[in-house]
Amino acid sequence: MSDKSRYWLDAIHEIKPDSPFKIMNVCGGHERSISMAGIRSLLPDNVELIPGPGCPVCVCPEEDVYQAIQLSLHEKVILVAFGDMLRVPVNVLKNEVRSLEQARSQGADIRPVASPLEAISIAKSNPDQNVIFFAAGFETTMAPVAAMLVEGVPDNLFILLSGRLTWPAVAMLLQSEQAGFDALIAPGHVSATMGAEEWQFVINDHRIPVAVAGFEAESLLAAFYSVLRQKQENRLYLDNCYPKVVHPGGNKTAQQFLQQAFDVTDSNWRGVGSIPKSGYKLNNKFSRHNARLHFPEYKNTHRRSGEMPAGCDCAKVVLGKIYPNQCRLYGQACTPRQPIGPCMVSDEGACRIWYKYKTVNKPAKQHPTPQSA
Repeated sequence: MSDKSRYWLDAIHEIKPDSPFKIMNVCGGHERSISMAGIRSLLPDNVELIPGPGCPVCVCPEEDVYQAIQLSLHEKVILVAFGDMLRVPVNVLKNEVRSLEQARSQGADIRPVASPLEAISIAKSNPDQNVIFFAAGFETTMAPVAAMLVEGVPDNLFILLSGRLTWPAVAMLLQSEQAGFDALIAPGHVSATMGAEEWQFVINDHRIPVAVAGFEAESLLAAFYSVLRQKQENRLYLDNCYPKVVHPGGNKTAQQFLQQAFDVTDSNWRGVGSIPKSGYKLNNKFSRHNARLHFPEYKNTHRRSGEMPAGCDCAKVVLGKIYPNQCRLYGQACTPRQPIGPCMVSDEGACRIWYKYKTVNKPAKQHPTPQSA
């Protein structure tokens, strides 16, 4: 541990909250850093860290994954997607294909990509085939997709868009009867794109401390100290503990690309339901490249849309209602090798993170406040 991290950790212990203080870290990348470094085991007993909804793979609507599977199996297309999406399971009968990975094993031409540029390259290399880019992610991932569209794409490239905005999910939690957390750690990369100011509503509307954090222990601990001190002094302000990357106003160029390519719409989150103004859709200027318009027969054909498999509590994990190891299937029927729920798939999924780093994670001494499902 660096000297600066030790400094912030000592400062946290000096505060010593008298009652349980629950901090939600929205970002899956934050949860990975916290678990990898064993930060929970270093904090005072009354300080509790709750994983939040910041895993795009976990909340991608099941019907979108199902649509991608059907397109890959029944159309002569090349389907490309970010790597984690290939293993996301859908809730179907045992004899049906339940993931893009399984569809590929049955002969579908499915290719993982790491960036939109790879999708363009594949489309240009295969001019006689339609290429569908299944693009799922939050603002940070959607900005390069938007830039790709604005700058021009091959005629044979179509986008199956499943983009989401982060802040509306947090707003939904705060507007519920019981939010279940006392402070918020806002995601660093989303804040770098959209601006930290996007989180000011948490203070203005809900009187909850907020700090933006990066992904190193030093930044995370500084953010934990900040929200603890804000609460102790009853002096709330939006604190930026990631100033090297997060600047006032965010990335204006990225925001312009998002505005040019997408419209904001009410959108479904897997296991959660529809959240107002929480998703991106291609605007009319790019309808020519909209896979949903080009292949309409595969839209909303999944009869079990939104459902989780029997026994799977991923939705409760995403909403901070339970911890991963409180899921009935965690570590038993559901493992990274054979995931049943989406939270066990991605490196940003809380269940997979907790499973991978279980030797350094301590069980939380205080559970999240139970909420109605």
